[in-house]
Amino acid sequence: MNARLLIPLALGLLAAPASALTVRGVVQGSVAPESRIGGFAVTPFGQPVQELVSAAVDAGRFQLDLPATAPPTRAQAVLTSQNVSWPGVIDPVQVNAAVQAGELKFFVYRDQNGNARHDDNEALREVAPMVAKATLFIPWVSADVTVTANKGYQATLKRGWNAFLVAVGRTVTVQQASDMVMVTVSIQK
Repeated sequence: MNARLLIPLALGLLAAPASALTVRGVVQGSVAPESRIGGFAVTPFGQPVQELVSAAVDAGRFQLDLPATAPPTRAQAVLTSQNVSWPGVIDPVQVNAAVQAGELKFFVYRDQNGNARHDDNEALREVAPMVAKATLFIPWVSADVTVTANKGYQATLKRGWNAFLVAVGRTVTVQQASDMVMVTVSIQK
């Protein structure tokens, strides 16, 4: 076989699978051995619509590789200054472009039948991934857009999935999260 053909093939095999984002984390608190953490597309009101990704909680750790695909249509809404209910957003809100938007939230559940996905009879418990005092927030947008709000809130989103750490205090700090960030999910009884 030609060496010029082998090099691109080897590089292709070493490349990571395409995903929008990887979320790594630890779970504080006790969970059942069959527990999974799932990333769900949610309605604008936060109701889970569809599990997009999930992973077993193994020795208190998990890793979620989000797909690059858009959330289902029923989990999307037109983003306007009147319907932004994101962490840290306080009126007045400005959105500089009309786009479709969605959001991913995290839930823990017991995979009672071991099929590695959520079933309707498995109760969901919403959890907030944190980095220190900042909340991990994962929105999806159909096109580039900037959202600004009171107390210094500014989020510049690129088309597709985005990940931000939002810290609320006297001001609101929004910074882009990287795949290197380790989140903590607290499970309390």
